[in-house]
Amino acid sequence: MALGIGAKAPDFKLPSTSGKNLSKSEDLDGKPFILYFYPKDFTPGCTAEACEFRDQFEAFRDLDIPVFGVSRDSIDSHLKFKKQHRLPFELLSDRDGKICKAYDALIPLIKMPKRITYLINDKHEVAAVFSEMFESKGHIESMLASLKS
Repeated sequence: MALGIGAKAPDFKLPSTSGKNLSKSEDLDGKPFILYFYPKDFTPGCTAEACEFRDQFEAFRDLDIPVFGVSRDSIDSHLKFKKQHRLPFELLSDRDGKICKAYDALIPLIKMPKRITYLINDKHEVAAVFSEMFESKGHIESMLASLKS
């Protein structure tokens, strides 16, 4: 079950493909953002989702909403994935799965991230959520519709 609308977004500090750690409370203080969790770099569904975020990136940028992808993959894997698919947003590495778990984005028995996307508002509350493991394109459409309403 995903975090509900209005829930306080858990804090995080994760290694990023920028080469720095990204902290919700420090780097994103007072800013809205999209945090999308996905199972694994280079898998078909995850590649399609990342490329859809890439292809729609301008719409998010125009609304001043940064996008961050999160999985348990290493930064090395993320850097290769980002380069191969020309992703214009940062990927965050949650190697131990603690942040995935805090956002209820971890499949319990296999400890793999679920496909779930959160729109976090400027007060760092969940403004919108889309959780559908097999519908990668729906995540982007849902977030854009939430931002326009």
